[in-house]
Formats: sequence, structure tokens, C-alpha cells
Amino acid sequence: MPLLNAKVQDVFDEPACEKNRSKDSKARKNGCSKPLIPGAAAGGCAFDGAKIVLQPITDVAHLIHGPLGCEGNSWDNRGSASSGPTLWRTSFTTDLTETEVVMGHGERKLFKAIREIKEAYAPPAIFVYSTCVTALIGDDIEAVCKRAAEKFGLPVVPVNAPGFAGSKNLGNKLAGEALLDHVIGSVEPNDVTAYDINIIGEFNLSGEFWLVKPLLDRLGIRVRACIPGDARYLDIASAHRAKASMLVCSTALINLARKMEELWDIPFFEGSFYGITDTSEALRQIAKLLVMQGADPEILERTEALIAEEEAIAWMKLAAYRPRLEGKRVLLNTGGVKSWSVVHALMEVGIEIVGTSVKKSTPEDKERIKQLLKDEKHLFESMAPRELYNMLADGKADIMLSGGRTQFIALKAKTPWLDINQERHHPYAGYDGMVELVRQIDLAIHNPIWMEVREPAPWECQHAVEEELTNTKSENETGYVLQNFVGAVAGSFGKR
Repeated sequence: MPLLNAKVQDVFDEPACEKNRSKDSKARKNGCSKPLIPGAAAGGCAFDGAKIVLQPITDVAHLIHGPLGCEGNSWDNRGSASSGPTLWRTSFTTDLTETEVVMGHGERKLFKAIREIKEAYAPPAIFVYSTCVTALIGDDIEAVCKRAAEKFGLPVVPVNAPGFAGSKNLGNKLAGEALLDHVIGSVEPNDVTAYDINIIGEFNLSGEFWLVKPLLDRLGIRVRACIPGDARYLDIASAHRAKASMLVCSTALINLARKMEELWDIPFFEGSFYGITDTSEALRQIAKLLVMQGADPEILERTEALIAEEEAIAWMKLAAYRPRLEGKRVLLNTGGVKSWSVVHALMEVGIEIVGTSVKKSTPEDKERIKQLLKDEKHLFESMAPRELYNMLADGKADIMLSGGRTQFIALKAKTPWLDINQERHHPYAGYDGMVELVRQIDLAIHNPIWMEVREPAPWECQHAVEEELTNTKSENETGYVLQNFVGAVAGSFGKR
């Protein structure tokens, strides 16, 4: 536990964080730590966050040291894709029972599990994750992993991120620390070039990084390690020999990018592959960093030529959608890098942003949104489900882009919805990804089902007709009575 506490404090004290950079030297020493509050891990615990970052390393065996429920609730909860190995999709757990916890047999069972995985699968490495139960009873996974590595002759990496340590985001950073401590720099490659880069914080959701990698290949740029999307253990182990890095999700792995710069002089920048303009700017930044690191300056000209060609193709494809989508209003209920990168991407085709969530966004993310939207009223930290429903039911947005947890709010409000989070089934990165995103929005908004569901149900129509007939009959009867009454009164006056 003392080791974990020190690591957590080190992660919170992040000098590359915008919030810390704005503090004086005395306040900066306190880092970003704050007391945990009930429900802080409701969106995912530290163990879950560590698993999210490391599980996409596809040729590694991921072993969960704890009860079965920990693995069952976290396995394959991301839409990452692999171009080769499938071992990462095999679930491994020590499945501790109450008896083993009480009797203190956890470490023995962990060592046995590592041996069985080695003999049955022969992976290049095994990652061992601690959980709340095993951390609380004091199982020393660091010692077990060290002994197993010596005994079996393969890397066994301890990931010390039990759920109670904090939120999912903290787990992301603790996973990055595990890579720094035990993986990156452990293998020396023999094929280093001046055009090697790392992509950090890219998860290859629905295979979307495969839409970007061909662009880099055409420029002669090699992705030495994509951390963690579609990664291999040896690629990450030799990532310290890259010449530059692009950080896609700073909220998750800014500590990894900064420390790689400090340890191995690998400069990095934060960018996005969402949207035409942002994709082009990311390619430019990569080329500039490589030139700064010694690459031939001619790569800058080739990059501009590639950008001009790809942008022309993308804009030609998007021209067909602009008349159908221009002026359409989108509500974004997401966070992190998507809170600004998707905003910029949609505004490029004339779509209006009526609101975007910044709950999981960094100060830099929020500043980018303010510059894009020019109105802070469109930013909201969080919106209660009732408020989201009222906004959609009142017709203030034509579609909502969010994660699966809020889709039913949009469906109840009879409003089109599109999945933009990790569970999505379509890739949205790069030039082709932007075209696909706009195509999916167009399909969702103009789906004829919405005209159908907004019409009154047949039984509601029948009830309305019956009510109208009843009212008409009542009016006719009332008119007949009034007519007789008027006639009677007129007759009495005539007699007089």
C-alpha cells in the first residue's frame, strides 16, 4: 500500500497539466489530489481504467488476480480491434473464493495461474492486475510477478491499480506508470529510423486507427507503437526509440507522454484525428516534429501534397451531405477529446452545436471549445436526464450524439441518436472517418422511422375520432334545445 500511495500521489502531481502549470511553486507541490467522495468511481474504478488502457495490447495474456466478478464486469468493455493476435480476448482470472481469501492462498494461486498460462499459451508477456480484494488482504503481486518472471523466463508485469484507489481516469494513468516501470525501454530495436513515431492514447475503436495509418505509411512514417490500440508487446517495449509522439487523449495518458519526453527526449504534441482540419493539422505537426528531430525537411512538402489531395477528395464527398445537414442542430453528450474535436468536425459541414458536455474534459479541452463556439452557454458540466429529455422533447436539437447509457433518453423523446463513444460500430477518424460520421448522422436524422413514431398511435387516433364525434353530437343536441327554447320564447311574445 505505501508503494501504491506514492504512485498515486506522483500521478496527481502532473506538471504537464494546465491546472498545475498555472499554480505557484508552493501550490504546485500539492499536485491535483483531492479527497475522494462517494460515487467518485461510478463511471468506472481504477482497476477498470487500467484494464481499458492495457487490454488492447493484443498478444499479451491479461490475468486478473481477484474474484470472478472483477473480470466479468470489465472484460472486453471497449470496441478496440486487432489486426492479428486474439489472446487479449481470452479471459484469465485467479477466481479467488472466500476460503482462499481467509486462508491466505491468493499468492500461491496467482503463481500457479501464471505457470498454467505460460505452458498453455506461451505469450510474450503476462500482465497481472490487482483488485480491491487482493490489495486489501495484502497479496504482494510485485513479488509474485518478479519470482514468476525469473522462474518462467518471460516478462510478468504487475499492474497495481485496485479499484478503491480512485476513478477510472486514475487507473488509466496507473496503467501508463506500469508500462513505464516494466515495459517501455526493456527491448532495444535494431531497425530505428528517423521517421519512427508513437501514437499515445489511441484505442483503435472500431478499427478507426486503420483509417489513419495508411496516410502515415504513404509519408514513409512508421508507427513504432500505438499505445494501446492494436499494440504488440515488443512494439511498446521498444517505444523509447521513437523520434516523436502524438498524444490523442491527454486525460488518460499525459503522464506517459511527458515522462517519455523526460527520459528519452521524445517530444510530443496533443492532436486529434477527428475532422478534416484536425487530421491535416495532426499530420503537419508530426512532420514538423520529425524534422526537428533530424528527418529530411522534404517530408514537409510531401505532407502538404498528401493533405491537399485527401482534403479535396473528402470535401467532394461531403458536398452531397451539406444541403441535407446544413443548419441541423446537434447535442453532444460526451467528454474528453471528443468534446472539442467532434465539435470542430461537425461545424466544418455546417452543423450547429447547441450543447456539448465537458464533464471529462481538461482545461485545455474547454478552452478549445470556447474558441470554437464563441459562447460558453453551450458548455455544460453535466445535465440531468430530465433536462436532456426536456431539451430533446422541445425540439431544441435534431439529433443527440452520446454514449449508450443515454440513448434511451433520446429514444423516449423520439429524437434521432448516434453512438459516438467506445461502443460504436463505425470508425470516425481521419478523412474517410469524417465522411462516415456525416453519413451516419444523415442516415439517423432522415430515417423515416422518426416520422412514424411521432405520429399518434392508431388507438390514440381512434380515441380522438370518438371524442370528436361525442363533442359533435353534444353540440348538435345543445343546438336543438336552444332552438326550441328560442322558438318558445318568440311564440310567447307573439301571443302578447
